[in-house]
Amino acid sequence: MASLVLRDIVKKFDNTEVLHGLSLSVEDGEFVVFVGPSGCGKSTTLRLIAGLEETTSGEIEIEGRLVNHLEPKDRNIAMVFQNYAIYPHMTVRKNIGFGLRTSKLSKADKKARLEEVAATLDMTELLGRKPSQLSGGQRQRVAIGRAMVRDPAVFLFDEPLSNLDAQLRTQMRLEIKKLHQRVGNTIIFVTHDQVEAMTMADRIVIMKDGYIQQVGTPAEVYHKPANTFVAQFIGAPSMNMLSGEVAGGTVRLGSESEIETDLALEDGRPVLIGVRPEDLYPGGADILVWGQVTVREPLGPETLIYVGTEQGEVIAKADGRNPPEVGEQVKLSAQPESIHFFDTITGEALT
Repeated sequence: MASLVLRDIVKKFDNTEVLHGLSLSVEDGEFVVFVGPSGCGKSTTLRLIAGLEETTSGEIEIEGRLVNHLEPKDRNIAMVFQNYAIYPHMTVRKNIGFGLRTSKLSKADKKARLEEVAATLDMTELLGRKPSQLSGGQRQRVAIGRAMVRDPAVFLFDEPLSNLDAQLRTQMRLEIKKLHQRVGNTIIFVTHDQVEAMTMADRIVIMKDGYIQQVGTPAEVYHKPANTFVAQFIGAPSMNMLSGEVAGGTVRLGSESEIETDLALEDGRPVLIGVRPEDLYPGGADILVWGQVTVREPLGPETLIYVGTEQGEVIAKADGRNPPEVGEQVKLSAQPESIHFFDTITGEALT
């Protein structure tokens, strides 16, 4: 049985509809990440699951039980917020134990559960400290521990890493992923950072303007994007988009090149050609576009090169040891299997 089911969820604030019939099934033990730009509806969806907002219509099931009209405390969920929300006057022990305040466990069982969670999070030696004596990452672990101690059916994470510095975010990503592998609870994680989504998720839910654009594994949304929004949102730098036209079994890119394709489309139809910067490189036999290098961004083992072409500026990757010089003319190639085609009007992927 699915641990969490969203069925035709609609949410309105006054007369403004912000979620438009969302449906999703999350299996028991899955790590699912909601990602999208600000205002896409991902945090609103999380708050509906938590019971902090009421649905306008639709159903939410947790462990096969309809929870729409249940209070947050009765939904068997635990939430970790962006700003930790731990009590500064309490020790780590009391902060974590606060999650058991309404539990019917015996005093001995509560203590055992707290110590088990502290050991899992490698915080046993910190139980006597106050939050002011902890680092940012340790405080975040306290917030996670307070959620874990209840052993909920579903963990809800609302952008918990956004207040951390870059190095600590990387560390906490690994810790949360390892934690999930150890405890196996269902996790719903909301972020605006596509790197967090790609590195942590079993499946990613990509949202825009209150609609789900695609649901899939990190590999699926990266290598088989459903539309141009997903193609350009997932991956950094974004996928290059070029204009082409179907012509007798090929797609022509202006006067520059042709791509052989088996797309069953009528001649003269305009299409968008997508290719990721890491799949576009100087030299090679499958020349796609050419132009002049305008900017270089050295990244160590590789260098991003920005190339002005007949199609506009594109980004490609060159060898970091001997990249083309700024002002140099380059021909950029891409393997046919790395090229994507999209409808110019709907943005949907063409197959």
